[in-house]
Formats: sequence, structure tokens, C-alpha cells
Amino acid sequence: MSLVIGLLIPLLGTMLGAAFVFLMKDEMSPRLQKSLLGFASGVMVAASVWSLLIPAMQMEEAKGAWAVAPAAIGFLLGIAFLLLLDELTPHLHIGTDTPEGPRSHLSRTAMLALAVTIHNLPEGMAVGVVFAGAEERAAGLSVASALAVSIGIAIQNVPEGAIISMPMRAAGNSKWRSFTIGSLSGAVEPLGGLAVVLLASLITPALPYFLAFAAGAMIYVVIEELIPEASEGEHSNLSTIGFAIGFVLMMVLDVVMG
Repeated sequence: MSLVIGLLIPLLGTMLGAAFVFLMKDEMSPRLQKSLLGFASGVMVAASVWSLLIPAMQMEEAKGAWAVAPAAIGFLLGIAFLLLLDELTPHLHIGTDTPEGPRSHLSRTAMLALAVTIHNLPEGMAVGVVFAGAEERAAGLSVASALAVSIGIAIQNVPEGAIISMPMRAAGNSKWRSFTIGSLSGAVEPLGGLAVVLLASLITPALPYFLAFAAGAMIYVVIEELIPEASEGEHSNLSTIGFAIGFVLMMVLDVVMG
């Protein structure tokens, strides 16, 4: 039951954020958007370090200096996987009019949805692999620490859901359509998390690689998408403040609940 709850919590965070479209009349202000992008970046970086990379190395500490090898390999594979996915999938980032990936005849809405799917997949993987580690009692990982990651991802999904639904409403979509698309953007997370749980539980010796893989995939999203969007133009100092708050919040959650 705790696994099901843990996998669904991030989706609920996305749905809550998407529901902002019913509460706000105008599009999201640039100041708020910068702050929320920074906050999401901070949560993802902290989760990658405290909940994924450190446990991956702790699981291999008996190997001495070589304990870092699975974490390093898994991290680089996670970066490479997202880079490949980014190159092979036609998608469009919010705030831009230039599609990325191979040319296609997909609609703007479909390409926006694909961009968000690429973004959210690593988060679902992170939640799933930590729960898999908790089931194997690996490196001190517990159900409580797994729930901490799930809650942290859910918190940063709230602004993400709003950042997706609000521009869609501003572009002329109905409130319900904007809410539905914003909510569905988080549906890949429980699915990705469940897939990783099943794989990692079958291949326990590879768990450190799975942990680091999820970390690399999340860091890719932060560097490729969130930080550039948060840093361009005015009010970038607000994104820095948001990053600091998100990082500390995730770090505290991990330590207190872990």
C-alpha cells in the first residue's frame, strides 16, 4: 500500500498545480514563474544527491575507493539516456516556438505534452528506485525516506503543474482542457516509477546503478531545461532564491524522514 501511495503522491502534486488554472485569471507572472522554476531545480538537485547518489555509493562502500564506480557509471548513463530521448522525440518547450528533436507533423499541444513527459519521467524513476531500495533495505533506505522523496517531488510538481496549465489557458484553451493536459503531464511518473520498481527488485545487485541513473536523468532535466528557463531575462535572482529554498527543503525532508 505504501508503494502505491508513494507512486501516486507526485501525480497529486501535479494535479494540484494544474488546478491553479481555476483560481488565477491571468497568466502566471514572470517573477512567480522564475521563483517556481528555481524551486523545482533545487528540489531535484537535492533529491539527486541526498536520496540517490549518496545511497548508491553507500551500498558499495565495502569496495573501498571503487564504491564510486557504479554511481559514476549509472549517473553518466542517466544523462546519456535523457540526451538520446531528447534527440529522438519531437517536442516543444513552453515559452518557445521552435520544436526540438526530429521534424514531425504533431500539433503544438502534442509536442508540449511530449516535452513534459521527457521532463517528468526521471522524477518517476527516482521515486520508484528509492522504493525499490527500501524494499531491499539497501544502504539504510527506508519506506520513510522513500516517502520523503515522493513528497519532495510532489511539492515541486505543484509549480510545474501550474507552469504547464497556465500558459495553455493563456493560449486560448478552456480551463478544463488546460487542467486536464497539465494533470496528465504527471501521469508518466507513477508508470515510470512502477517500471523501475519491478526492474530493480529483479536485479538487486544493479540497484546502485539504478539509483545513480535516476540522479543523472534528473540532473539532465535541471541543466537542460529548468536552469536556462529560470536564468534568462529579468528576475533571475528570484530563481536563485527559489533554488536555495527547494534544495534545503528536500535536504531537510530526506534527513528528518530518512
